Amino acid sequence: MDRYLIGEEKMELVPVILAGGTGSRLWPVSRELRPKQFLRLTGELSLLQQTLKRAAECTSAAPVILCNHEHRFIVAEQCREIGIAPSAVVLEPAPRNTAPAIALAARLVAQQKGQDARLLVLPSDHLIQRDDDFVAAVKTALRAEADQLVTFGIKPNRPETGYGYIESVAGGAASGLQKVAEFVEKPVLEKAQAYVDSGRFYWNSGMFLLPIEALLADFQKHAPEVLKAIDAAMTEVETDLDFLRPGPAFTASPSISIDFAVMGQTAQASVLPIDVGWSDIGSWQALREVSSQDAAGNAVEGDVLTVDTSNSYLRSESRLLATLGIDGLVVIETSDAVLVAAEDRVQDIKQLVSGLKEAGRSEHLLHRRVFRPWGSYETVGDGDRYQVKRITVNPGSSISLQLHHHRAEHWVVVRGTAEVTRGEEKALVSENESTYIPIGTIHRLSNPGKLPLELIEVQVGAYLGEDDIVRLQDDYGRHT
Repeated sequence: MDRYLIGEEKMELVPVILAGGTGSRLWPVSRELRPKQFLRLTGELSLLQQTLKRAAECTSAAPVILCNHEHRFIVAEQCREIGIAPSAVVLEPAPRNTAPAIALAARLVAQQKGQDARLLVLPSDHLIQRDDDFVAAVKTALRAEADQLVTFGIKPNRPETGYGYIESVAGGAASGLQKVAEFVEKPVLEKAQAYVDSGRFYWNSGMFLLPIEALLADFQKHAPEVLKAIDAAMTEVETDLDFLRPGPAFTASPSISIDFAVMGQTAQASVLPIDVGWSDIGSWQALREVSSQDAAGNAVEGDVLTVDTSNSYLRSESRLLATLGIDGLVVIETSDAVLVAAEDRVQDIKQLVSGLKEAGRSEHLLHRRVFRPWGSYETVGDGDRYQVKRITVNPGSSISLQLHHHRAEHWVVVRGTAEVTRGEEKALVSENESTYIPIGTIHRLSNPGKLPLELIEVQVGAYLGEDDIVRLQDDYGRHT
């Protein structure tokens, strides 16, 4: 369905995946350096991977993905895992909300495909449970007039105060497309109930089908300062490995949503009401609602034992979680943090995350398992002058050629075969074998095999921080 007929012409539909969020409301599982769009919360695939596969059902055109610089290698790896090759992974210089991101994607796709292409804009951190219904909705949206900017509105089943709303003009067309009257911010409960009762309001899903020519014309008319910054950034764009880096002029754009910049201003906005099992998974309560539940209303993930427990979301990441005599709680266990919250307070988790930042802690930022472009490492023990890590190196990958000024390292291979560079030497180290890297020695660890390489690393020295790495050569363009 990548091309569709409008009169005699064929126009291309290009997915634009917005993957720049931080997902703080799902702490402690979601962290700044691995937020919710990259997590496997509802199955074997991450939310980003589900979004990419859903987009591929709508069009065979390669997607454009916009993300944070810090997440670029996670995006690349998750695309590789499911066999999807983006036409571009764009690294936003700074968060500026959805309007600048979509404007940049429109300019980029216009260069690649021409201004008669259309964009299918999808947030990467939402859940859709009925993909077939969504594909059918996209087909319906494609029937809109060539100048119509279409947003997908979710038919509400309750008065929700956590979502924005779209008000439609009464008397929509038989196709289901309706003119937009207004975009409305998150309401109080009384207003939300009135919106639901009216039958004219829909939840704002943040998903759009946008013809590039009409979109850019509306940007020029209603948000020229956004377009000016984007155009300047595009003249300075640089290629970094498989990524595109817009110039610093991107940061001159106002931080503004597409709703306020264009959709709420244009006379060409239409809303298509859809019912596809949608959720933005904006809280642990929302995740419980879309998860399988036992007879007592509990949604359980991981190693969990319950007695006299009801209406709760319980998730264990690394050890046994046992509950007794609780109701309406969210209990989340990870290797370095535990959250216990009343379900009706989970929207306030951002306060906890802010507290962690103010205290100078790191638990809001990363997990004990830290992902790198070559694999991951996890701290499993530490003490005075030593640290123990479990390291996984992906097939065909290597850490940088490096040295340390303050620590020595001992490596014990527990699975696979490692190719170890140590000074002028290069050797293979197999399972149940070990090697030693003295302080100041140039070294590199590589996985020449087809399966993940796992080893235990023991660091010993006066200083064990990650900043004690001098990279001499790196396959991923990292310098620090």
